[in-house]
Amino acid sequence: MADLESDRAERTTSTQNTDKFGEAVCGFANDFPNHRQPGYLLVGVRNNGEASGLEVSDELLLDLAALRSNVNLEPLPAMTVQKYCLPEGDVAVVEVIPSDLPPVRYKGRVWIRVGPSRRSANQQEERILTERRAAVQKTFDARPCQGCTIDDLVLDLFLVTYLPAAVARDVIEENRRNVKEQMASLRFYDLSGDCPTNAGALLFAKEPLRWIPGAYVQFVRWAGATMADDPVDEKRFSGDLLTVLREIQAFLSLPSQAYPVADSALRERTETDYPSIAIRELLWNAVMHRSYESNAPVRFYWYDDRIDIQNPGGLYGMASPENFPKQTDYRNPVIAEAMATLGYVNAFGRGVIRAQDSLQKNGNPRAEFTFEMSHVLATIRRKQ
Repeated sequence: MADLESDRAERTTSTQNTDKFGEAVCGFANDFPNHRQPGYLLVGVRNNGEASGLEVSDELLLDLAALRSNVNLEPLPAMTVQKYCLPEGDVAVVEVIPSDLPPVRYKGRVWIRVGPSRRSANQQEERILTERRAAVQKTFDARPCQGCTIDDLVLDLFLVTYLPAAVARDVIEENRRNVKEQMASLRFYDLSGDCPTNAGALLFAKEPLRWIPGAYVQFVRWAGATMADDPVDEKRFSGDLLTVLREIQAFLSLPSQAYPVADSALRERTETDYPSIAIRELLWNAVMHRSYESNAPVRFYWYDDRIDIQNPGGLYGMASPENFPKQTDYRNPVIAEAMATLGYVNAFGRGVIRAQDSLQKNGNPRAEFTFEMSHVLATIRRKQ
């Protein structure tokens, strides 16, 4: 507080400027000076280093902590929020750990700290951050997809559909980089190997299954309650991930399970055996968290009495049967970021909670989860 404001500390008396907070967290996470030490946002401190007399409320602490799961911050930063009570007033301190996966963006723009100020990164500064990330061990979706080339991609999917959703329009207009460099800045292209990453192949390849054989969703409708019964309908959702997500969403919008129920002699309402929101959220969860190193697909099996959604790969990282779904970790952070950018997930870590809420409102039992080393199985029971 008493030291000069620097590239590792920002002081403010504002309590409601969410954009200012987001830009500050983004700048500290990018750690452009490469201190490899945390940055601090001090709320309730004047420019001269004195406490402003602020009374830090639980609401303010929750708002600051919510930056941790704000989809405008991509990839998500690691941070903590603490309240300190001083004689002159309270201070809320946000500690931000430098990201292993820069550049971090806030609302599509890369922010960095330059001395005591923050500013939008230029092309050269963003390139430095991109190169720094390459030295860090990569997740499967960020690794180069060997054998795949730029010619195997549908570039319009990236340039027309994805890029405008991920990066601010004025930044795109100012940017003079070629398409490979643009894709690399979003972790869809590996410049050192001159090939797309696995995430780039999943999202934009003409034939993703050539390189990632299990990247599809297998739907089967069974005539009874077991796999011993005859299948009555079958469909494979495959292709680039954007197409898969769109086709599943359209499929779940069909009113195949809706039926009328009389409210009175003159009125009736429409009910469903399963709320489409619950099915969709659990499918999105399976697509986002599955192991793409497995050749098995996501299985979407519809029985007479239940729906089973099974994804290859057990719980990942910090997630465990004891803390699920409160604790979230990301096997595929690039895919998770892409699904958030495209609007398929509204906030990280809320999909299972939303599914359970919609099931309760529809009169269904809560979804059941089975955790194995090889897979996670979600079961939705039919409404009685």
